[in-house]
Amino acid sequence: MSQTTLRIDPHVHSEGSYDATDPVELLLEQAAEIGLDGIVVTDHDVIHESLRAAELAPDYGLIGIPGVEVSTDVGHLLVIGVTEMPPRRAPLDETVSWVRDRGGVAVVPHPFQRSRHGIPRRHLVDCDAIEVFNSWLFTGFRNRRARRFAADHGYPALAASDAHSVPHVGRAFTELVFDDVERADLDGEAVLEGMRTGATRMQGRRQPIVASANHYAVGSARKSGYYAKVGAIRGQAAARSGVLRGAQLLAELSPR
Repeated sequence: MSQTTLRIDPHVHSEGSYDATDPVELLLEQAAEIGLDGIVVTDHDVIHESLRAAELAPDYGLIGIPGVEVSTDVGHLLVIGVTEMPPRRAPLDETVSWVRDRGGVAVVPHPFQRSRHGIPRRHLVDCDAIEVFNSWLFTGFRNRRARRFAADHGYPALAASDAHSVPHVGRAFTELVFDDVERADLDGEAVLEGMRTGATRMQGRRQPIVASANHYAVGSARKSGYYAKVGAIRGQAAARSGVLRGAQLLAELSPR
């Protein structure tokens, strides 16, 4: 019996995320260069760059798989294999049902780590797979805890880089093993089914602690800057609205 192995990094961020900067073309080029068979661009709460990456992937010899890292009411969820944006900040169980209804796979990333919006244990009641190795975790404790939880509850286990820049793509990845099938016959649907069935092996290593610390600091600064910018824009819009409303009221009260 022959076997074919696909190497997929299912958690990568592009410039579509508020905390990442690189275009999907560079991410795809890096993935092909280091021998991956595909990546899933999972930007925060937006899917447009991931759809473009999935469309471009065959040009790089890669399997195209769209996805997004969506915010639920209790934490982040990787939504893999869908072509439309899931509802934001909806209840976790409703989001998982939404994903499954559209043929996708719902994966819990960096579980239990609240500083990164990981879903707490008490809320983790249903999903399709769990990210049990995330290369950005400071120590191995959270990864080991996630691995034990997945094993105890029978969830398929995935590894991912959670890359936010080109050099980190593929730092960790998932191997999917298929029996008696040629590489050319495997596509995105096969990848999704492999994730669901748990025919996976984990590969990779954590980022150095210094790099992880810098990643968290830069990410936090970018996030703060992003929301400050959004707040300023909203404040300006509110001010303009107030001025217009004041002028309108003044016009209505002025004698004719």
